[in-house]
Amino acid sequence: MPDGPIIDVQTFLNEHPFSGFQRVIFALCFCIVLLDGFDTAAIGYIAPSLVTEWGVERPALAPVLSAALFGLAFGALSAGPLADRFGRKAVLAGAVILFGIACLASASSGSLTQLVVWRFVTGLGLGAAMPNAVTLMSEYCPDGRRAMLTNAMFCGFPLGAAFGGFLAAWMIPQFGWRSVLILGGVTPLILALLLVLFLPESLRYMVAEGYPAERIRGVLHRISTTAVDAASFVMHEKGPAPQGKSSIGVVLSRDYLVGSVMLWLAYFMGLVIFYALINWMPILFRDAGLAPATASLITALFPLGGIGAILSGWLMDRFNANITIAVCFALTAVTVYAIGQTTSALGLLMLVVLVAGTVMNTAQSSLPALAAAFYPTNGRATGVAWMLGLGRFGGIAGSFLVAELSRRNLSFAEIFMIIAVPGLISAVALAIKQLVHPEDKSAYAAARGEALGH
Repeated sequence: MPDGPIIDVQTFLNEHPFSGFQRVIFALCFCIVLLDGFDTAAIGYIAPSLVTEWGVERPALAPVLSAALFGLAFGALSAGPLADRFGRKAVLAGAVILFGIACLASASSGSLTQLVVWRFVTGLGLGAAMPNAVTLMSEYCPDGRRAMLTNAMFCGFPLGAAFGGFLAAWMIPQFGWRSVLILGGVTPLILALLLVLFLPESLRYMVAEGYPAERIRGVLHRISTTAVDAASFVMHEKGPAPQGKSSIGVVLSRDYLVGSVMLWLAYFMGLVIFYALINWMPILFRDAGLAPATASLITALFPLGGIGAILSGWLMDRFNANITIAVCFALTAVTVYAIGQTTSALGLLMLVVLVAGTVMNTAQSSLPALAAAFYPTNGRATGVAWMLGLGRFGGIAGSFLVAELSRRNLSFAEIFMIIAVPGLISAVALAIKQLVHPEDKSAYAAARGEALGH
């Protein structure tokens, strides 16, 4: 081994300012999540146009609205283990190319069946991209700012969904519903080229997998020139890192199983709320007497509230992260219920939708950062991806839930009362996670003595 200092890569990240190089990583990952949000929500905004153009009944839209969610689930479940084995960057770039091509193909669909197939393929790419963007970004963050930076990046999802709503309200009357999908397909292909050129592999992954010291040194040198003389690299883990287990084995191990299940449950229930509302609010508001354009614009306020996740991330870095998110989910239940009580006053409805979106998306957008901090490096991509993947079935359930409630002729207020219940379930799940896996921030510093060598 050549002479020179041994660098703990996480300590290195903690002790140096957040560099321009790390900001580039943040921007690229933010764009991935932004496009994910735009593409995932786009189908909900074009649904009223499908009803008009193809003459289908509302319940028949459920497979279209949920097809991408099935793809998201399977994409995430497979991409996490692939990324823990082959690296974050390759899986990310491939996933972005896949969902770009599939979204373009969706725009050429001539029937509901074709659209369902292409939305499923789009979902495979989206599902693979999101968890790996979260994982890679979290692995370039200093400990004291990880939740805030990861949450800020994840804000791209609700912002993308909101941006899609505002664009759809303008583009569909001008150019038709297919134009929204064309835009959602071309942009990822441009982004994929930028990922290949500028996105690095995860530092922690390179150390864990024994990459050549020269490659790790080159990446660290772009953060600070003080790494130029480093001879080798180590890293520490905040929690137990089961040895000799696959990434899936880590996630399902005794040390992590209860926390894993509670994260899955919380994310599942959060997406029941998100997709029930983002997919069906334009139609529900229209049925309540609002103009279609007004219904789309009010619906777009719901995901826009996700920018509150930045504050949540700041709180998570300083206080108990499990409790912080649990409180947000409890407030979600209250405010979603309130939406169903306020249709008579447009101004009040807009305010309640914005507040509900703020607390709901703050909670949901904070869960990936919570999961990324919970798992060790050799199971992180799988842990985050499985939470996102299994949680996507909640989105599927949410899409079908409102279709079924509408079929049973429940009132506007009754539908929102039922949608509020999953918020309470998510809050309880995170409280259980805290009881079984108490968060001890003082232990993080002590854990630095436990290092993995390069």
